[in-house]
Amino acid sequence: MPSALQIAKTGLDAQQTRISLISNNLANASTTGFKKDRPAFQDLLYQTVSQPGAASSQNTELPSGLMLGTGVRTVAAGKIFTQGTLSQTDNSLDMAIQGNGFFQILMPDGSTSYTRDGTFSMNAQGQLVTSSGYQLQPSITVPAKTQSVTIGTDGTVSALVAGSTTPTQVGSVQLADFINPQGLQPAGENLYKETVSSGSPQTGTPGLNGIGTVLQGNLEGSNVNVVQEMVDMIETQRTYEMNSKAVQTVDQMMQFLAQNL
Repeated sequence: MPSALQIAKTGLDAQQTRISLISNNLANASTTGFKKDRPAFQDLLYQTVSQPGAASSQNTELPSGLMLGTGVRTVAAGKIFTQGTLSQTDNSLDMAIQGNGFFQILMPDGSTSYTRDGTFSMNAQGQLVTSSGYQLQPSITVPAKTQSVTIGTDGTVSALVAGSTTPTQVGSVQLADFINPQGLQPAGENLYKETVSSGSPQTGTPGLNGIGTVLQGNLEGSNVNVVQEMVDMIETQRTYEMNSKAVQTVDQMMQFLAQNL
């Protein structure tokens, strides 16, 4: 027979995992481009005491059997890639993606990471970089003495240099999309890594082939709904308390049994 204590323990572990995810969501409620986590649970194997449909006599059969569950386990913590709220910043180098897609970021080891965080600035060479100094890919360099930068919804980047009356195109933002964005691996610093589950990135021009558009002077906020997270937190707390109560109840029953044998 499965131990009620062990079953309740799996429930405690599951709710502890859930509260960890909720805490991380709330901690990143103001993180640019953050996507909330959602846990997925599965019940564990069942122990069959009597099989449904088994013969209960020569002419009758059991309409339902007796199968005892052994608890629950956490199987995944998937990212929810719904659109975050767009906010205007009036910073010409800030960009938000409206729709699907990720900015491509060149890492120091030569690999490529992906992000929804469009907080960009210039380094000493005039290249567009993230807040951590990682270069946007394909590389875009803003010329010296540039008076203004314009970024179109299709990612075209133009710069108006002092002494010129006509803006010059200096590059183009290319976005990457994935068949399964939930398969991306969060790597911290608002970055994601490609995995086998995510599939290979499909890069293209913003606004074409299902890829979102780029909005200059805007940033995408976190998609965490604080009110919903608080409701989930209360629910998780109550469920944890009930599993803890189950442990106490089983302990009391065992004490009673030991005292009366």
